[in-house]
Amino acid sequence: MSARTTTPWPLVALFTAGYLAAYLLPTTVGRLDAGLPLSATQAGSIGSALLLSSATAGFVLAAKVDRFPGGPRRLARAGLLLAAAGYGTAALTHTVPAVIAGAVLGGLGSGTATTVAATGIAARHDPHRASTLGLLSVSALAGALYLTIPHLGPGHGLPLAALALTALLTWPATHRLPATAPTPHTAPRGTGRLPHPRSGLLLATGILFWSLSQNSLWGVSGRIGLTQAGLTEVTVGAVFAAALGAGLLGVSAAGALGPRLGRALPIGAGTALIAVCIAVSASATDLRTFATGEIAWNALYPVVLSYLIGLAASLDPRGRWAVLVGSASSLGTAAGPLAGSLLSARAGYPAMGAILAVGLLVVALPLTAVALHTGGRPLLPSTIRRRGGAPAQPAVLEIPLDTPAVPNRGAYDTAGPRQAAAAPGPGAS
Repeated sequence: MSARTTTPWPLVALFTAGYLAAYLLPTTVGRLDAGLPLSATQAGSIGSALLLSSATAGFVLAAKVDRFPGGPRRLARAGLLLAAAGYGTAALTHTVPAVIAGAVLGGLGSGTATTVAATGIAARHDPHRASTLGLLSVSALAGALYLTIPHLGPGHGLPLAALALTALLTWPATHRLPATAPTPHTAPRGTGRLPHPRSGLLLATGILFWSLSQNSLWGVSGRIGLTQAGLTEVTVGAVFAAALGAGLLGVSAAGALGPRLGRALPIGAGTALIAVCIAVSASATDLRTFATGEIAWNALYPVVLSYLIGLAASLDPRGRWAVLVGSASSLGTAAGPLAGSLLSARAGYPAMGAILAVGLLVVALPLTAVALHTGGRPLLPSTIRRRGGAPAQPAVLEIPLDTPAVPNRGAYDTAGPRQAAAAPGPGAS
């Protein structure tokens, strides 16, 4: 069976290890606040620093995965080692500066693993399916950890130790990644420029604020359940596990639907529904309201995210927009805990939820516009079509002939999108 149709388990494993830190953010920040001499805002700042370092790795490596010495395998292993060392150090120490340094180092490792995974997923024949499998995997693992961690005792180190252990357990999966750097002679001319810069830039900007709005609430969801709704940590953990379980069902539905509904409808309508869920969750004062808001929200979030990742991947088969969009999402995620802590401290949780909900409704407009413009497909002359309209005029491709037109069989490669592992490639919001 070809590599295009087999399940990319190594990429799914890397995706899981890279994204897990963001999924465990509420319990990580909450335990930093409770287990160390930190205020809620200071704990949120450490969470933001962790995720900011992850986003930085994505931006730095976005266009370099296919040129890294040793290939994706070595880069992925470097990221996993950084994650294990950083999170492990932060878990074992009670000195605040060491915890911060370990969290930042671990974030760099998570971002590196996510970058390799996003680049490989974007180069596949069906990036939506691969990103859906990654979201299923990380949701299932995070849900299991939310059920387990509260029963293992107090302390700030357990979520961080789980992140370190996940990185180590992912190491064997890297054996199936390409081990050699691509050779440069097969790179097609002009691959240095990003295709569709306007759509990509608008998508990256929109998903930054999309992630910021949601992770501002996600970063303080644990405190909302504990303080405003009056729940225990075990109950809050059970709600989060149920919410992530609902996310599994949502991602499964998204995977089954695939491109049947296009991308504009899931992204636009899904974001509007998420805004309602955030307002409900932020105003919760009892278990029923809190659980309803969190479960509905987490059922919708990975669905919309999977379509955003697929949309970014469709803009560039080399995966550069997928990585850049994913890194922009990570920037929003990184700013979320601090923004949520500041907003809730000054305005209260219900007002914070209302502000974030309005912001999401505004952000839904440019994201939907990009999905409508591209239709989620490569912009080839035979396929450019705005939804509900006539096909656009064919694009004209000009090829400069600065060398004699002498046939050379060695200068040609196989037709079709370039695979990330092929010799010389997101964003998966």
